Amino acid sequence: MKYVTVEQVQVGDREVWTRTVTEADVVMYAGIIGDRGPLHLDEQFAASTRFGGRIAYGMQCGGYIGATLANLLGVGSAYVSQTMRFRGPVLIGDNITVDCVVTGKNEERGRVFVTTTVSKGDGSVVLEGEAELVMFVIDGMP
Repeated sequence: MKYVTVEQVQVGDREVWTRTVTEADVVMYAGIIGDRGPLHLDEQFAASTRFGGRIAYGMQCGGYIGATLANLLGVGSAYVSQTMRFRGPVLIGDNITVDCVVTGKNEERGRVFVTTTVSKGDGSVVLEGEAELVMFVIDGMP
């Protein structure tokens, strides 16, 4: 496991994570949150919409940001806040890249500030925002 203190975090630190959004991802996410929306689960319905097919849940993509932040900052970080602006759909089968970059920190308060972006393989941004995290690992842990 990765343990990072706020003092070790540097402005410009970055984590990039790429994956393909699968049918299984969307179905499992639907089961976890209990949202049975046809835009996500019914191909015939979704094909008739402006998206032309089933799309991933927006908050599912937000969850991928959380996973990327954990890879960036380690197990000693926790969300304080996250803004998200949804810019476009993610269809099943799309390759996405999550990019998280540290833009600032407040060592006294143990806070780290990160820009968060999700883009598709063609480079189009589908989600962007900012995160604030609190670092609770101190020197000597574990």
